[in-house]
Amino acid sequence: MTAGLLAFALFAYWALAPMRLSATPLDFSVKPGSTARAAAAQIRTQGADLSPRLFYWLARLSGQGTQLKAGSYEIEQGTSPWQLLQKMARGDQSLLAVTVPEGWTFAQFLQALNMAPGLDHDAAGMSDAQIMQRIGAPPNMPPEGWFFPDTYLYARNSLELTVLKRAYHAMQRQLTSAWDAREPGLPLQTPYQALILASVVEKETGSPSDRSKIAGVFINRLRNGMPLQSDPTVIYALGTRYTGALTRKNLQTDSPFNTYVHAGLPPTPIALPGDAALQAVLHPAATRALYFVARGDGSSAFSDTLAEHNAAVDRYILKRTP
Repeated sequence: MTAGLLAFALFAYWALAPMRLSATPLDFSVKPGSTARAAAAQIRTQGADLSPRLFYWLARLSGQGTQLKAGSYEIEQGTSPWQLLQKMARGDQSLLAVTVPEGWTFAQFLQALNMAPGLDHDAAGMSDAQIMQRIGAPPNMPPEGWFFPDTYLYARNSLELTVLKRAYHAMQRQLTSAWDAREPGLPLQTPYQALILASVVEKETGSPSDRSKIAGVFINRLRNGMPLQSDPTVIYALGTRYTGALTRKNLQTDSPFNTYVHAGLPPTPIALPGDAALQAVLHPAATRALYFVARGDGSSAFSDTLAEHNAAVDRYILKRTP
């Protein structure tokens, strides 16, 4: 009896005593399907002085042996086996993050994922079409615009395709919600057209306060059958040939994305628009303006007539004074 009490006391002391760690904080991962004993063996290999046999009995006696969740964790110096067990039973994992700003292209999103730490880069080497197929998108859907810009948290060793799928479904939810609440009478026939125009508005907006009025200008142009004449669409068409400044020759580039040459919307989005751009397109400002030009401070000057616009170009772009 005395020996049993002593053994229990020693076991309890071990369960509540801080573990020795090779680093603090200590990051470690547990593979899916691991038993408590196997999980402890993996944690021990990664730098914690943890007995697999004792940890197995701790998990079993506490009734939490089948509740341990695989994934990535972080523990500090002073953590006991009991605290570790509770952490793993809760699934209190350490998470990493990748941030996708509004206005990025799909290619920039992929580059960020490729550089993100702790991700399993299972999309590496795949074509855009293969990626879209793997995340469940309809056949032949171009990827541009279909991923919602946001900060995505993920556990270490998560799949790159999983993050892409989350961003894809997030955009579908945002677009559907925005489209269902749209203002009536817009010259947009489908949610995809709204997504395309939102991407243009996203790239054109320097000051958030101008966003809905910029959308209003483009809506007016579509209603009047005027070309959008958006510089970002030309920049997108040029791709790596863009040198940082648009020339007259650039504006004459024969590309379906060149909205100086071709009327209507570009064939696909030119970037990943955020919710504010979607809302601006589907609830544009009531304006008669048909033109706008950058003032140079992030804001835009809006004009109802070509004569007013030319005067604004002289003032803000050519720096000519009347």
